[in-house]
Amino acid sequence: MTRAAATVVAAVVPLAGTVLFAPAATASPAPTGTFSWESCAKVAKDWALFTNGDTKAECAMLSVPLDYSQPDGRKIEIAVSRLKTANPAKRRGAIVVNPGGPGGSGIGLPMAVAQSELKDVADEYDIVGFDPRGVGYSDKLTCRRQPGDYEEAPSSFTEKQKAKFYSDQQARYFKRCAETDLDFTRQLTTASIARDVDSIRAALGEKKISYFGISWGTALGATYRSLFGANLDRMLLDSVMPAKFDLEAIDEDTEAASENRFNDFASWIARYDSVYHFGRTQPAVRKALFELRDQLASTPRSIGSGQSRITIDGDTVTRLLLAPRSYWANWAKDLVTIRDGGIPGFARSVEARAAEAVAKAGRDPKFGFDEQFEMFSEFQNRAVICNESTSSRDFEVIWKKKQDRKRRYPAAGGSSSFAGYCPGWPLPAQPWQLKQDNSSLQLVGHTYESVTPLPWALSMQRTVGGSLLTIEDDVHGSLMDLPCAAKGVTYFREGTTFSDSCAGEPIPTPDTTRKPGAAERVTGNPLPAEAAIRPYQPAGLPAFRI
Repeated sequence: MTRAAATVVAAVVPLAGTVLFAPAATASPAPTGTFSWESCAKVAKDWALFTNGDTKAECAMLSVPLDYSQPDGRKIEIAVSRLKTANPAKRRGAIVVNPGGPGGSGIGLPMAVAQSELKDVADEYDIVGFDPRGVGYSDKLTCRRQPGDYEEAPSSFTEKQKAKFYSDQQARYFKRCAETDLDFTRQLTTASIARDVDSIRAALGEKKISYFGISWGTALGATYRSLFGANLDRMLLDSVMPAKFDLEAIDEDTEAASENRFNDFASWIARYDSVYHFGRTQPAVRKALFELRDQLASTPRSIGSGQSRITIDGDTVTRLLLAPRSYWANWAKDLVTIRDGGIPGFARSVEARAAEAVAKAGRDPKFGFDEQFEMFSEFQNRAVICNESTSSRDFEVIWKKKQDRKRRYPAAGGSSSFAGYCPGWPLPAQPWQLKQDNSSLQLVGHTYESVTPLPWALSMQRTVGGSLLTIEDDVHGSLMDLPCAAKGVTYFREGTTFSDSCAGEPIPTPDTTRKPGAAERVTGNPLPAEAAIRPYQPAGLPAFRI
């Protein structure tokens, strides 16, 4: 492992007697050093590629304890970025930001915020991003896949046998990876990352910080607030996670919301029958689309060969049926292309990504600003989820519940596979422990969203408090792309909270051209935000679903 030139060494010492993961208030770290900031563009490899050529941000590394119950023990390094306020005379503090995941890099998010509808907060705040432990430029554990990790199940297997085959295959890989450094893996938790956030606060020299988180970043924020409420000024959480982390409940809730949205999509397609020709009524469209799905489930079409082969099958159609509203025009067109025997445009891009993944398979990523950057950590995603979910790890239990959901939700049932993440995971669960706090909190939920359904925001509000602003859309983490972001700016400037609602983007028409969101403009990621916490499937590998 290499070290970047921009490094800060901070001794982080929690209060004696503090218990890791306890819900009680936690002592703040006291750094003995300060950040040594350098231009990210100069020290961070690939910086320009995912920040659209940014030259304003500063970067540094922060040394923190791997295990905060052993502050003098092993240290790891966390990569941090800072976009200083555009108006130092009006500066009121720092906002730490996180885009979600788990497993997602956050070091480039300050630039996305500065280019979004929230950009005015940069007039009064430094915007601070970071790569969570296990991700991006920060210390991480990355394991090479072996030939057996790519094997396909025998074609003679039943659907259940194939699911068990891939479940066992993935379990072997992630267990093998975890056991290369169990001490590191054990500390890949939301609570540990929240403690890293407070280490960042202390190293910045801030008595209090504010925070903006999206998706899983809301769980990180709620955890930070539960542990370090006295160190928090204002917190804005968009697309809120549930207060209890259970993968089976997540599958149930997201599929129920997706089923409702599919019904809306079918009604929309029927409205434009002169364009799509699937039927003039919602029932007729549902029937036609289910028939297309069933036909391809029994007779799939393949594109390419070897590990880059892409299959157009029933699952392909299912994914299109569950389109977020902003993609309705695009994905309805893809459904027509598939029905008429063509190859949809998205399949070509997936094939290209699969070929790229195969080409990179032998690389052994390290950490530090001088190493090649990776936006997403497959292993950290799995580790954080499995270290914290309270759901069953028994294949038979997971399979039975999935079949029940498939019966209850004809379009969306079985589309989410989070519950299948953790069979074989070698470490016990460390559940979230969230609690009420008096510090300021603004939650943001989305009426029609399926990735983080609105009931989750309500459950989080009941558990930790705060005010809830509702956006009338289905777009994951859309606040920073909407005029409604003005309320977020007002919140950070004045502390005013909101309990009303905002309009979202209008439902498209068939000729709608989808515009990229702020995060997409910065990262270049063309995938819908819906992918943010969808079950991760490595490109080039056989489909893994329970």
